[in-house]
Amino acid sequence: MREIRFHGRGGQGTVVASQILAAALFREGKQVQSFPAFGVERRGAPVTAFLRMADSPILLRCEIREPDDLVVLDPTLITATDVTAGLKPGGTILINSASSPDHYTDLTRRFRVATVDASDIATGHGLGSRTQPIVNTAILGALAAWSGWVALESICAAILEEVPKRPEANVAAAREAAAALRRAAVAVHA
Repeated sequence: MREIRFHGRGGQGTVVASQILAAALFREGKQVQSFPAFGVERRGAPVTAFLRMADSPILLRCEIREPDDLVVLDPTLITATDVTAGLKPGGTILINSASSPDHYTDLTRRFRVATVDASDIATGHGLGSRTQPIVNTAILGALAAWSGWVALESICAAILEEVPKRPEANVAAAREAAAALRRAAVAVHA
């Protein structure tokens, strides 16, 4: 079983990102479980979503406390909270950031880190506003390119099925982000 935890802020599409990823993985024959955890339900408030995937039925019914992977939709959360709490040694972190992965030296010493400027890509495709872009589909495109455990085509098909507004622009954002992914050059020293 693989467990992924998403960290974002209300309005970025964090919960929808986990649902789209679940739909994409289900298309590929995986067993999936996707669910959110909310604090204050308002735009800008921290939001956490969880996803489990496996080849066999998933019997766990609890929050993910020791994820294999993290997807961070808002880079300010890295310094505001301990998003890496419980992340398995050598785990992966995908960050929506204009900075290169090497900017996150503390993280690259312990984890595999990649970045993509999903905010800029989303804004370029008219997803959300310049000040509050909706980055979920862009970050999923980058995740597909980096992870190797979900195909970009499955992500794009799930976007077309799950996203009611501007699905073509969302698919274009996912494809652009997949091409724009930046991996850390620093080796993990777990």
